Amino acid sequence: MLRIGGIEAGGTKFVCGVGNECGEVVDSISFPTEDPETTLGKAIAYFKEKSVDAIGIGSFGPIDLRLGSPTYGYVTTTPKPGWGNVNFLGTLRREFDVPCGWNTDVNAAAFGEATWGAAKGLKSCLYYTVGTGIGIGVFLEGRLVQGLVHPEGGHMLTRRHPGDDFAGLCPYHGDCLEGMASGPAIEARWNVKGHELPSSHPAWEMEAYYIAQSITGAVLLNSPEKVILGGGVMQQSQLFPLIREAVKANLNGYVSAGEIAERMDEYIVPPGLGQQAGLCGAFALGLAALQSQVPSL
Repeated sequence: MLRIGGIEAGGTKFVCGVGNECGEVVDSISFPTEDPETTLGKAIAYFKEKSVDAIGIGSFGPIDLRLGSPTYGYVTTTPKPGWGNVNFLGTLRREFDVPCGWNTDVNAAAFGEATWGAAKGLKSCLYYTVGTGIGIGVFLEGRLVQGLVHPEGGHMLTRRHPGDDFAGLCPYHGDCLEGMASGPAIEARWNVKGHELPSSHPAWEMEAYYIAQSITGAVLLNSPEKVILGGGVMQQSQLFPLIREAVKANLNGYVSAGEIAERMDEYIVPPGLGQQAGLCGAFALGLAALQSQVPSL
């Protein structure tokens, strides 16, 4: 069996692990995200004790994914203190002479779900993580999407809920999706952490309203075969039926696919890989990097 290293690099914590080509986690550790030297030092020390054939990295962003760019492999304009313009990938490559995959944490999770999870066998899916921030990974026509930069769907502008006078807390855009529907936005609006609110609280209808707007736009723009919702906020299972109903109402019969009209509960779903989606996605990135190094026969 191959041994693939994976790093799920979040703004709050890092998860490092070793897996195989079946997406199985053999070993893993986690530690808080501190300054780059300390945090990357811990990741390097972990993999120094392992023998891996490749390493995949799914990182919080924004990051530079443009091959040939002088800052390819860097974390770029992140608000995370100390992490702006850090050469994340280069630091790992100086220590390990193995193929390395590099992408955003949410694109990695989307790739993991497409490889081994809820979207296995499909050519497209979207992966949302709704937590401290909101990120969206896009997998279309059998590949991860990136262009001038990578998708930043968490910062799309939203139509305001008619009962909501919250200003929003995104430092860049105020009332974008992340500014209105992230975990910190819920806490700031209601003065209590989301998990402390009862399932019947009006916060959840409002949360579903914002998330469903984004999904509706994505369905119309990208037409994914599956929409996967992960992250800490989505541990509130009562959100799923609220979001499904809101998306269906927003589309109003315009998109005639049976998955939406008749099987919405199979279309908007939690991650098939559960809490391991990000780490397994990093394994998938590492495996893809390794396979691209192998000459075809």
